[in-house]
Amino acid sequence: MDFNVKKLASDAGVFFTRAVQFTEEKLGQAEKTELDPHLENLITRADCTKNWTEKILKQTEVLLQPNPSARIEEFIYDKLDKKLPSRTTNAELLGQYMLEAAIEFGPETPYGKTLITVGEYQKRLGGAEREFLHTSAATFLSPLRNFLEGDWRTISKERRLLENRRLDLDICKARLKKAKQAEAKAAAAPDFQETRPRNYVLSASASALLSEEVDKAEHELRVAQTEFDRQAEVTRLLLEGISSTHLNHLRCLQDFAEAQATYYAQCHHYMQDLQRELNRCANAVSAPHSSASVCPNPVSPAFLSGPASSGATVPSSSSSSQKPVTLAMEQSQLPITGARKARVLYDYDAHDTSELSLLADELITVYTVPGMDPDWLIGERGNEKGKVPVTYLELLS
Repeated sequence: MDFNVKKLASDAGVFFTRAVQFTEEKLGQAEKTELDPHLENLITRADCTKNWTEKILKQTEVLLQPNPSARIEEFIYDKLDKKLPSRTTNAELLGQYMLEAAIEFGPETPYGKTLITVGEYQKRLGGAEREFLHTSAATFLSPLRNFLEGDWRTISKERRLLENRRLDLDICKARLKKAKQAEAKAAAAPDFQETRPRNYVLSASASALLSEEVDKAEHELRVAQTEFDRQAEVTRLLLEGISSTHLNHLRCLQDFAEAQATYYAQCHHYMQDLQRELNRCANAVSAPHSSASVCPNPVSPAFLSGPASSGATVPSSSSSSQKPVTLAMEQSQLPITGARKARVLYDYDAHDTSELSLLADELITVYTVPGMDPDWLIGERGNEKGKVPVTYLELLS
């Protein structure tokens, strides 16, 4: 091993003099070079950014993964640079248990059928949660971690170098000050008591040595000042990049909020579908012979497929006269009457042929029909037509 003793001794000496200078500054026994006010403000802003980024990152991790053991496992896999094994969400696990229980109890029993229905929707909720966690980790958590583990480490390293350069500069200033004081003292109080020529020679030699020491200290001060100014400029440029970091984090925050909105909209839609399924099952159990009239299909297949045959609409019109009074009251409270434009807020994939798939930000025409669920509308896009959920739309005047 190449072991350089001289370099080790030199580094130890520099470290010791810096430690002495730092201690004397803390005790008020040495002068300290103050940084530029603009640079001080940048440092304060950077420290604030780092502290709040750490807090936001930590709390977001708690929000997305409340289990501390799971977070520790994710941290270890991340540090080992290994892919984290796919983990089943709690909703998916609950749905799987419900489906297995339905098999045990009998899938044809009312309880078994309901377990199957709820279990399937729980698995859908789990899938939506999994997608939300993946999107949030990629678009929000990763950029925050990259800043703390990448950019901030670079900034901290340059700030430590700047502090060392400042200590070296103040050491050179103190050394120059002491050299000038010694030179001035020697020039102001010469020793005239000694008359031997040898003493005059020694006095002249000492004066020359003091003058040389002053010149050396001035040169070291100029070098230290140059290095300090250069390091201060490098640090300033890095700290000014915090503004770009804020803009990047702003975009990440918007992506995170959009992912949350999409996730909660999907969950709301799934739960509405589940409620309709459960109401349909309950009506089928309580009145098996009149379930079609109590829980009608929100939009008849004949209507969705277009006016193919006029006879298909007759049963629908005859059954509408037998609907309860409460359904008529519900229709009268529908907030939308007539056709109007609507803007799609989120992407939506149709679950069956009676629904219409949607793309975010597109404009479609929507309207309601008698006997339709108030949470749904009929949407038209060109020659395509189908049910669309109201929660995915922004109705335009």
